[in-house]
Amino acid sequence: MPEEIANANIAYFEMLLETETDAERRAAIERLLAEEKLKVAALRNPRTEDNKKR
Repeated sequence: MPEEIANANIAYFEMLLETETDAERRAAIERLLAEEKLKVAALRNPRTEDNKKR
């Protein structure tokens, strides 16, 4: 479920970027988009405590 929400957010932020022209708003949306992409990557490739130590 969390991955589906993150993917929906990614699609939404990408849609917003298609029409947003304000530089500050674009920067905020791009930051949120990057954060969501990181969430998806973390959900797809979880690292356990043992893997972090290696």
